[in-house]
Amino acid sequence: MKKRTHLQHVKERIDVIQFIQYPKCGTCRNAKKYLQEKGAQFVDRNIVEQPPTKEELREWIAKSRLDPRKWLNTSGRKYKELNLKDMVKTMTDVEIYELLSSDGMLVKRPILVCGDQVTVGFKPEVFDQVLGK
Repeated sequence: MKKRTHLQHVKERIDVIQFIQYPKCGTCRNAKKYLQEKGAQFVDRNIVEQPPTKEELREWIAKSRLDPRKWLNTSGRKYKELNLKDMVKTMTDVEIYELLSSDGMLVKRPILVCGDQVTVGFKPEVFDQVLGK
């Protein structure tokens, strides 16, 4: 068995694809099926059981190049129950990160993380770009 070099080990760790999703979400199920059909190897993470931390969100949102408000699950029941529509307009980015990290159900999904590529929501053509296919 050939021994891996340090560089190969680092590259393997960087290329691990994270798929953060909510199993009951239809869009997430479609995205997962799409990844499986493409033969993508990924780590599956339930966003409710393991919500993203503030640090993860800061990193992922920066890599996505999207406004933090675009990461809010605006069609979700929790968002509506908390009447966040008007509140988020005046919130700072720091407050948005705090809000997003407080409850996985407030975060838009699925999230696909692969090295420096991050996308939120499901669009097959964007998934293909992230996967390099």
